[in-house]
Amino acid sequence: MKLKELLENLEYTLIQGSLETEVTAVENDSRKVTENALFFCISGTVFDGHCYAAEVVDKKASVIVVEKEIDLSKDQDITVIRVKSTRYAMGMICAAFYGNPSDKLTVIGVTGTKGKTTITYMIKSMLESAGHKTGLIGTIESIVGDKITPASNTTPESLIMQKTLREMVDAGLDSVVMEVSSQGLMLDRVAGISFDYGIFTNLSEDHIGPNEHKDFKEYLGWKAKLFTLCRKGIFNIDDEHYEEILKGHTCEVVTFGMKDGADYQAKEWKLFKEAGCLGITYQLNGKYKEQVTVSLPGEFSVHNSLAAIAVAKEMGVDMETILQILTEIHVKGRVELIPISDSFTILIDYAHNAVSLESILTTLKAYQPKRLVSLFGCGGNRSKVRRYEMGEVSGRLSDLTIITSDNPRDEEPQAIIEDIKTGMAKTNGEFIEIADRKEAIRYAILNARQGDVIVLAGKGHEDYQEIKGKKYHMDERDLIKEVLEEEDVTKICGYNNRYFT
Repeated sequence: MKLKELLENLEYTLIQGSLETEVTAVENDSRKVTENALFFCISGTVFDGHCYAAEVVDKKASVIVVEKEIDLSKDQDITVIRVKSTRYAMGMICAAFYGNPSDKLTVIGVTGTKGKTTITYMIKSMLESAGHKTGLIGTIESIVGDKITPASNTTPESLIMQKTLREMVDAGLDSVVMEVSSQGLMLDRVAGISFDYGIFTNLSEDHIGPNEHKDFKEYLGWKAKLFTLCRKGIFNIDDEHYEEILKGHTCEVVTFGMKDGADYQAKEWKLFKEAGCLGITYQLNGKYKEQVTVSLPGEFSVHNSLAAIAVAKEMGVDMETILQILTEIHVKGRVELIPISDSFTILIDYAHNAVSLESILTTLKAYQPKRLVSLFGCGGNRSKVRRYEMGEVSGRLSDLTIITSDNPRDEEPQAIIEDIKTGMAKTNGEFIEIADRKEAIRYAILNARQGDVIVLAGKGHEDYQEIKGKKYHMDERDLIKEVLEEEDVTKICGYNNRYFT
């Protein structure tokens, strides 16, 4: 492809070379550069791509895109393009290189502090049940047809993003739902993407600090950016920051929430608990009137489901399909029910800090369990404060805490457990320590009582344990299955396995 074709939607300065230069690949990693590739010099927090300009010249790259001066001789056989931001240019150029794939898909972006992952899976399930071939890009994984790739970032770099969207088009998909993080917006990872729908879930303090956002105002501002990029915005009207997020929007507005006037309004919500399952029901008002049942616990499931309903209905999905999906939805590692008993409830959740642990425990406590049991550990090579805080939260809210191992990394698991116990000591909470996570899960299952709610916290969707620089396979679902295979299940309270059979 000619360079001039890649630059059509971009402001730039030709420093040297020719716009007729042929480009056969696009890269931002100098190690992957091949002959006739275009290389983006990205100014990162650790590495500066401008320092590798000479290296890519030696590898016979055809074009270098820069945002500042580089030390190259005028007679070197390479074209140099200067732009204001190489990150933004990377999104726009990669979009053109891959044939602007987002123009060929219905693109749904979800932003906010909480709920993004659950909402994306809800929407994907609804659209697929209605016949849409739908891809997903998010915190857990990207899904292109049968191809599943574990995620490294919530919102991938634009080069990976555009390539993935191209793969979706080539695979015959017609839509994609993606999580759009504030970092993804700030770092132009979604540059070159045409969004049809944008969803605002909620906003609370998060991702503020070094290498992220300097303050809450900046964090909010980047979240709001999505609603200058999409055609139709779907907003949580109940969130206290709704009006601020709405400022500067250029999209059509659709609202959801519990307040009167919402286009998709939930009224008269109630928690329900039956046969080891936890969920919520509510009356849908506004554009449509229906009784909704969601097989995920907690008040936040009302807002998550409303957001998904709004998108699905705006895209023409019939209500019967939507309601059916909500009665059977589950999301890996997000209050994920593992139905092995009619007498007690066991859930897997990604809660891995004090705020998220307090949120899930408070949510589950509302179901008035006989006992609330939390099982968790903390990661090694991380702040001790997190361990103290999580111990204190669990000691305060749980009836029993089972302290175990998470990703110890380079630390000794027992040392991490001792730190958690320091936080526990500030409470009167009952606890037991079992360093081996499988044995901790075995204890939780074999000692479960009628009416208990047990949450395995911290690992969520992760299927590994990191020890001394190596990742070993460890999926809590597998551990539960192994325990059931190794034990006399007739001794397990209310055993009725609907998950592994």
